[in-house]
Amino acid sequence: MRSPFVPSQDIGFMQLSDIITPERVVASLEGASKKRVLELTAEFIAAEGSMDSEDIYQGLIGRERLGSTGIGYGVAIPHCRMASLTTDETRGYLIQLDQGIDFDSIDGQPVELLFVLLVPESTNQVHLNLLAQLADCFSNDQFRHDLQMATDANELFDIATRAFKMAAA
Repeated sequence: MRSPFVPSQDIGFMQLSDIITPERVVASLEGASKKRVLELTAEFIAAEGSMDSEDIYQGLIGRERLGSTGIGYGVAIPHCRMASLTTDETRGYLIQLDQGIDFDSIDGQPVELLFVLLVPESTNQVHLNLLAQLADCFSNDQFRHDLQMATDANELFDIATRAFKMAAA
């Protein structure tokens, strides 16, 4: 069922399945702290090209200083605006951690799954729509469980894209 906060058609409306690719998924990322996980995530994202890992890290850690992006149930959605992204370059990255880490989540539970959302600086409504879609998908117990049990990046990508396409239907 579609969230009432996500319009079905909107100018510039984007689906989660539009912003994630198999190359943007990591299984069993090691990292014992929130800071280290965000550093490693920034390095992984920068390896894709066109963005600097320090810029990414500073954007993500700056957003965390405003309040944790840990939404509960072992999930965090770190996100930030990036000056280096053009208007149509919103990107999503799905990351499964090798162990639960303290992320200052609202429920106090350790985080095992991250969905990192990077949006252009000029983006407003698209950014909010994507966050609402993510919150909707990650509120599903089976979806979270399937992602936690996945054994590699391909399996994570398949699980995520199936759920994202169903949520958009």
